[in-house]
Order: sequence, then C-alpha cells, then structure tokens
Amino acid sequence: MNRYFSLILLCVILAGCARDRQEVIIKIPDPLDETSAADENGKQPGSLWSKSNSSMFADHKARGVGDIVTVTIAESSSASKSASTSSNRSTNVNAGIPNFFGLEKNPYVVDSGVELGNLLGAKFDNSYKGSGNTVRSGKMSASLTTQVTGVCPNGNLKIRGGKEVMVNNEVQVIYLTGIVRPADITAANTIDSNKVLNARISYTGKGAVSDKQHPGWITRIVDNIWPF
Repeated sequence: MNRYFSLILLCVILAGCARDRQEVIIKIPDPLDETSAADENGKQPGSLWSKSNSSMFADHKARGVGDIVTVTIAESSSASKSASTSSNRSTNVNAGIPNFFGLEKNPYVVDSGVELGNLLGAKFDNSYKGSGNTVRSGKMSASLTTQVTGVCPNGNLKIRGGKEVMVNNEVQVIYLTGIVRPADITAANTIDSNKVLNARISYTGKGAVSDKQHPGWITRIVDNIWPF
C-alpha cells in the first residue's frame, strides 16, 4: 500500500515540475480607435477645395491629429559592468610584565620558567576578495505604423500604434507610443525610433513558446524557499 502511495505522490510531484499544457486562447484586444480631426471648414459652394484639405504643393507627411506615420524601429543596446574588491588586515598583540616590583627575580618565578615579558600573545588575520561581472545586450528591428493622437503646443506630434501577429497559436504583440518632431519625419512619411521622444516600445508574446520559457510552479516554490 505504501509503495502505491509513494508512486502516486511521485507522479504528482513530477507533473507539478512542468507547466500545465493548456489550450492557447488569445483574446485579441480591439484596434486602437482612430482619432479624426474635425472638419471645421467644409467645402464652399462652387469650390473643389476646403481649408481642411492638404495643400496641392505639400508632401504627405503627418502633421495633424488622425494622420498616420510609419516608425522604423531599430533599437540596439549593450551594457557591461565589472567590480572587484580585495581587503586584508593583520593584527599582532603581545603583552608582558618584565618588571613587577622585583618579582621577576624571585627564585620561585625564575625556577618556574615563566617569561614575565611574554605573558600574552595574539594574532588576528582577516582577508576578503570578491569580484563580479555582468554583460547584457539587446537588439530589436521592426516597422510599425502609428497614428497622431495629439499635437503639442510647440507643434510636436503625439503618436501611438500597435500590431499583433499570430503564427501557429503564438501571438507577437508590439506597441509604441511617443512624441516626434514634424521636422524629423521624412518625405516618405517615416521616422526612425531613435528620434521618438519618451518612446515606450513593448514587444511581447503569448503562446506555447512563451509558456515554455517559464519554470513550473513547484520549481518556482522551491526557488523561493531554498535558503542557499
């Protein structure tokens, strides 16, 4: 009976070491609402143009709320840090009473062989040495179309956009928000991500591959309570 109980307990523990295999159900959020600029000046009677339309001689760069601009994401970062510490301390202590009211000449003291000048000696050594090194790097390349959601008082544009791609039940999600200068937008209506102020770029995934990158729940519990 104990053998069967131990076998069942072992199976339960082994099953807990792996993540539960669940069917991937992705709830794709609604698309970002388009923000359209109000047409304050409609077409005048007998006219083909209105003040809200772009100029006949201007390029198609984003410049107002509701316009679209493509951001070329090319982010690369690397960092390294090293530290080394070394310390050493040594202490020697000697104490004695070579002369104590003539006691050192007492025959009993002399015959005992006690050296009054070297009654106490102590030595203490302490040393420490430690070192550490860390290296981290990341690289991201993508192209994302965003929309102008607001115009700052100085003319800068607030942009926001997102994109989701699903391949074999694996969803890759990328979002970007930030502020850009109209002067940095090229004639092709694109802008590099390194010219986006307060850029917030999020690139996440959800699915079978992402789940395998996390340890099982028993492993996480053991890591949290393990004292060493």
